[in-house]
Amino acid sequence: MKALLICLILSLTALQVSAQAKQEIFFADVTIYVQGGKYYLTGSKGGNSGPQGFALLESKDLKTWAVSAKANDSLGMILTKGDHTFGTKGFWAPQILKDDGTYYLTYTADEQTALAQSTSLLGPYRQKEVRPIDGSEKNIDSYLFRDTDCKYYFYSVRFNKGNYLYVAEFDLKTGTINAKTLKRCFEQTQAWEATPNYQSAPIMEGPTVIKLRNKYYLFYSANHFQNIDYAIGYAVADSPYGPWVKYNDNPIIHRSIVGENGSGHGDLFEGLDKQLYYVYHIHNSSDKVGPRRTRIVPVVKQWDEKAGVYRFSVKGDEVIVPVMVEK
Repeated sequence: MKALLICLILSLTALQVSAQAKQEIFFADVTIYVQGGKYYLTGSKGGNSGPQGFALLESKDLKTWAVSAKANDSLGMILTKGDHTFGTKGFWAPQILKDDGTYYLTYTADEQTALAQSTSLLGPYRQKEVRPIDGSEKNIDSYLFRDTDCKYYFYSVRFNKGNYLYVAEFDLKTGTINAKTLKRCFEQTQAWEATPNYQSAPIMEGPTVIKLRNKYYLFYSANHFQNIDYAIGYAVADSPYGPWVKYNDNPIIHRSIVGENGSGHGDLFEGLDKQLYYVYHIHNSSDKVGPRRTRIVPVVKQWDEKAGVYRFSVKGDEVIVPVMVEK
């Protein structure tokens, strides 16, 4: 009996230690970069604790995450306010890409998009000239897409009685757009993009673009982020500029599919297992928006022979809840 009691106490203690050592990840506007057999996650940090900027976590399985042992500091910061970087507040929506041995980080700060670079994935990311990409007007939620001809296109959100997605040709060397090519992607046209649960001006944001079989797929979020119906859909085009045709069965990620409110604004990536995934954020709880929680869901890609396009859906019953593990 005494031995049984000791075993029970030890088991409960182990469970308690395990629970204390693991906690959910509270990153919003998330992205995952895959390299060297590992996943690297960054996003908008929840709360006001710690330095402003972006931290990076790593994982081998998408489930458990930690600050890299090779990180520049204990928080895993890869870009920090004031360290040769643009912005004083509102550090949102980072995206990482690599070109010719250099890593680039696009992000939002002070409601402007900016571009920083580093020789290492782990940073620090800095700017040679501290400035936004296009200071002519406010623009947020940047996404850089490299086409198969190596041309870059810059997708972002601009404000004009609402949030609308725009695209422009981009010069990676100068970090600037070709303003003559700037074009709005589309209008608010589908019912899911504006539900009555939270009234707002039109909002379409959080773009990700991929190319498959010479077709361009633009994934985006719609509704205000505080709306429980914040969700993700996609559109297809024959050109990076469009015209874009929205999927009739949008949204593909929504609370009715993944079971949690405010499911939106993330990024599409291919896993080490060659499976497609979408990483996104959700509301903190049924009655509270923030700090928002991070989620990952497997994506199903199916070829529609008749339409000549891929159709996308997600495995809503296989959502991954990533957790932080202290090393």
